[in-house]
Formats: sequence, structure tokens, C-alpha cells
Amino acid sequence: MAEAERIIGTPDTPEDSGERTAAAGATGVGEQQTQAERRTGRGRRIAVLFAVAAFAYAADLVSKLLVVSKLEGRAPIRLVGDLLELHAIRNPGAAFGFGAAFTIIFTLIAAAVIVVIIRLARKLYSFPWAVALGLLLGGALGNLTDRIFRAPGIFEGEVVDFIAPKGFAVFNLADSAIVCGGILIVLLSFRGLDPDGTVHKD
Repeated sequence: MAEAERIIGTPDTPEDSGERTAAAGATGVGEQQTQAERRTGRGRRIAVLFAVAAFAYAADLVSKLLVVSKLEGRAPIRLVGDLLELHAIRNPGAAFGFGAAFTIIFTLIAAAVIVVIIRLARKLYSFPWAVALGLLLGGALGNLTDRIFRAPGIFEGEVVDFIAPKGFAVFNLADSAIVCGGILIVLLSFRGLDPDGTVHKD
């Protein structure tokens, strides 16, 4: 004969209490594991962000050192006929030579971008966003280094540009990293992917 159902309002039996305690314990362990996994995932994404940033920054820094020592003050070097040259110039403006009269403003903007990216990293759970932000961070650091340490003075330094496509402005690897990172962010936004890994359909 089947056991009678427990009447609502009657005290739990020791067996019932034990089952509920075990279930609560299992839930707590599951939540702890989920939180630990999220922290691990965030740590990996942050590592990707700074690895990409370090690579972009190092590539930009090394290329500029080579250009200044080997190419500056000399005739341009043709790479693809008239379509692409290496031509060293000093740029007081923003990326691709825009805004030459606002050097200090662009320096402050670059510094602000770096601070925002570092703060955003705390909520980062998306690998594509880590790559995009890493490119932005590395590019911003590359040009900011020129602004601080190159002539004519601190925060007014001129950026070294040297990639010269025909019919286009001269730029550098930092500019390329910034543009690629920006394009990737636009694509991720169109897909509805947020930095925290969530997807929205707005």
C-alpha cells in the first residue's frame, strides 16, 4: 500500500530535512562552480586583450624605430609600384593626418580611451571583444608614446607615419590597429554581442 502523502503544514521528517539540506548544498556548490568558471573565463579574455595590445604596441614601436633610423630624411621606398610606398613623415594631428592644430586634444583623447578600455576589461567575457579592445589599446598606446616622447615636446609630440598608399593619407601600424579594432566593434555591435558575452536583439 502506497505511503500516505504528508499533510500540508505538518513538520518535516528527518528524512525530508536531510534531502532539502542536500539539495541546497548541491545548489550552492553549483553556483560556486559557475562563478569560478566565469572568473576564469574573464581572466582568459583579459589575458587575450592585453596580449593583443602588447603585440600591436610592440609592432608599432619597432616599426617606428626602424623608420626613424633607416628611412627618415631619405627618399620614399616603393613597395608596389606607385600604389604603395614607405614614406616617413611627422604628423602632429590625429590618425591619417587629420586635425594638425589639435595635438594636445588628441593626446588627451588617446589617454581617455586607454582608461576606458582598462575599466571595461573588468566586465569582459567575450573573446571577439577582447581582440577588438586589445587592438584599440595597443594602437592608442603606440600613438600616445609618440605624443609624449617625441619632438617638439611632451603631449605635443608628432607621430611617425610611414605607410603611404597612392591617393590616401600616410599612416602607421597604430592607426591600422585602431581602425581594425573599431571596425570589429561595429560588427560585434550589429550582431548584438556585448562585451560581457550577452547577446541582445535590439
